[in-house]
Amino acid sequence: MVLYKFSDDREISNAPMSTSLLAKLQRDILTGKLKPGQKLTEQEICKEYQVSRTPVREALRQLEADGLVENILNRGAFVIGMSKQDFEDMFEMRRAYEVQAVRWAIQRITDEEMDKLEETFEFMEFYTMRRDVEKMLVINAGFHQVIYEASHNRMLRKQLSSYQNYLKYKGSEAVYDDDYLPTVLEEHRAIFKAFVDKDEKAGAEAMERHINRARERRCE
Repeated sequence: MVLYKFSDDREISNAPMSTSLLAKLQRDILTGKLKPGQKLTEQEICKEYQVSRTPVREALRQLEADGLVENILNRGAFVIGMSKQDFEDMFEMRRAYEVQAVRWAIQRITDEEMDKLEETFEFMEFYTMRRDVEKMLVINAGFHQVIYEASHNRMLRKQLSSYQNYLKYKGSEAVYDDDYLPTVLEEHRAIFKAFVDKDEKAGAEAMERHINRARERRCE
């Protein structure tokens, strides 16, 4: 079996300061490094993450808008975090939105987007053959991002991208058995085939199966 610990430090470090700090705080809240109920002060965040006060204020505002932090009048900002029920609910919402995204994407996908989806799937085949779990996880996310873009619905794309970002921290350390890569590849093959065939029904069914199995794998 393959042990893989999720790490996005390189991606975070290459982002602009305000985006980078927000991503780090999101990660630390969702992985439990910053505990529910913990008070967040600008001074401590500046010291811990080695940033100035301006990106801290921007990050705290966004975390509050995202529901990860609560700003209590005259008391300050406190971590809310995500409960097990929150993650369960997010999976349910993601499933419904992913299915709709596939339907719209099959209807609306451009030739350029189809080429991008095909290329991404070919990379999935390549890294499955190489048994590279880390690369496969990144490309898996990219495959879904192409579908979000091809749905040509910016609100849906934004929502699904947010879910994907949050859920990647659910079980930040996971064990993948020997069947993981070929199984996931075949799930995506069914989705990709539906795009080739322009079959919305098959695409919706394939995506729903994939999301259900992804949820089961995270709970195993």
